[in-house]
Amino acid sequence: MNKVQVEILGLSASPSAGGAYALLLKEVYGVRRLPIIIGSFEAQSIALEMEGIKPPRPLTHDLLKNLIDNLGATVTEIIIDELKENTFYAKIKIEVATLSNEIDSRPSDAIALAVRTGAPLYVAEDVMRTASFVPSSEEIDESEELPHTHESEAKPRKKSIPETKLAQLQDQLREAIEKEDYERAAKIRDEINKLSGTQN
Repeated sequence: MNKVQVEILGLSASPSAGGAYALLLKEVYGVRRLPIIIGSFEAQSIALEMEGIKPPRPLTHDLLKNLIDNLGATVTEIIIDELKENTFYAKIKIEVATLSNEIDSRPSDAIALAVRTGAPLYVAEDVMRTASFVPSSEEIDESEELPHTHESEAKPRKKSIPETKLAQLQDQLREAIEKEDYERAAKIRDEINKLSGTQN
């Protein structure tokens, strides 16, 4: 099977999908983009790991990673290998000693596991050809400037937004995570990202 390596370019709320999120994957050695609609729980799980935020108790995907580690296995790659009736399918490739196995998965769960294990992400070329798009040159220029986690880490900060507002939001984010209110945490994180974006 021909496959294309991809990386996570962005994650945003999808108003047209009723509370779901759009996960945007980008070809590592090309310009094609692949949008996948995922649920809010999986989106929060991916975002928390990408932001480096550790909840007080393991989430389901943390538990899965811990089980894999404790069994002495390694996640070698994640591949989104099929698209049937507008639904994506994925496989998690795992190795234990000299044995390897493939486990069927939803792409969102597989990607949440990939961000925790550092496993490379791939998309079958057939799926990429069917469901991806090539952005305009302006969109490519803008998105190449976007970091994969915090915008404020990648770009110099200006003084137009009071530091106290960002600090206050970050405190609220930590508090929401401690209370395991991940829906509120995601909203606060989005607000922090919006504020950081206005500084550019």
